[in-house]
Amino acid sequence: MTVDSADSTAAAQKAQPPRKRTAAKKSAKKSPGRATAPAQPELVQLLSPAGKRVRNPEYDAYVDAITDDELRALYRDMVLTRRFDAEATALQRQGELGLWASLLGQEAAQIGSGRATREDDYVFPTYREHGVAWCRGVDPTNLLGMFRGVNHGGWDPNSNNFHLYTIVIGSQTLHATGYAMGVAKDGADSAVIAYFGDGASSQGDVLEAFNFGAVYNAPVVFFCQNNQWAISEPTERQMRVPLYQRAQGFGFPGVRVDGNDVLACLAVTRWALERARNGEGPTLVEAFTYRMGAHTTSDDPSKYRADEERVAWEAKDPILRLRTYLESQTDTDEGFFAELDAESEALGKRVRDVVRAMPDPGHLAIFENVYADGHALVDEERAQFVAYQASFADEAAGEA
Repeated sequence: MTVDSADSTAAAQKAQPPRKRTAAKKSAKKSPGRATAPAQPELVQLLSPAGKRVRNPEYDAYVDAITDDELRALYRDMVLTRRFDAEATALQRQGELGLWASLLGQEAAQIGSGRATREDDYVFPTYREHGVAWCRGVDPTNLLGMFRGVNHGGWDPNSNNFHLYTIVIGSQTLHATGYAMGVAKDGADSAVIAYFGDGASSQGDVLEAFNFGAVYNAPVVFFCQNNQWAISEPTERQMRVPLYQRAQGFGFPGVRVDGNDVLACLAVTRWALERARNGEGPTLVEAFTYRMGAHTTSDDPSKYRADEERVAWEAKDPILRLRTYLESQTDTDEGFFAELDAESEALGKRVRDVVRAMPDPGHLAIFENVYADGHALVDEERAQFVAYQASFADEAAGEA
């Protein structure tokens, strides 16, 4: 069956998010061997880098009722998430973890979107969504078992509606879309949100998820944290249009939000999840942010990006801008920040203590949960491994 292109374009335009659009700036001049950087369009911002409230008639309604206590809670979430992340990075440097993927600089995108979800929504993360895991009630120390090599995740996904971390780049978007299609068929009043990065957006799995989500009108929100670097590859070498505009080609709305603005991320994600629950289908949210640290602890970003770029983004720090707002526009006093500092120290100590006390897994744990109902081949392999381990004990006994 063919689809009339005019009808398709009209449907996509009708589905666009409720915000005014401005003409994009002209692309930067081309340099030899380097693709033209995409024009930077207007983004949704409710809190400026200077900590000033920015009014937005389309999205204000999603945060206008927020209280000072709730603002302080968002600040606490970001501070404690950053402290946890810093401790994990330090533990890896000390040889306690095999690897760590830092979220430094992306706290607002994760906390804002994470706090927008309902308890009955289902979340599909990648491997960097430590802030979202915090919002879903996953103990942060559970995130570290996989990176220490003592378990395959450390939590039951169904307890928090938070899937295990996904290392295969982009594949979780297909899982999320399939789950959302099931939610729709069950008639449930809930939504699904899938997290991925700008690098993952170049994977075929992500584009397939977009297509399935659109065709089946699945209640899924695709939340892309565009931190502008896919390891050492800048976004201008990945795409020729702003990332959020890709959604239009699949027939659903896309919106770019200031990923360092926790209020804007909260509002836009609430709007997108509301659309999904109302049967209006998918949304692509592009949180325009910046990866302040390395891609992982095995990476050295100084080899491929200018330090001036990082310094410029430090001025847009998501935690600093909310603190500025709290200090100038609410009754938040120094006592709150002092108590939070103490809580942060306590969290850091707990993380260090728990990680160092993690027991090594049993030798046979590798054979558990490979298949849902067991498998004859796995049973055979387990028996062979048991015999192999026993041979060492027999050898030691013979030497004695």
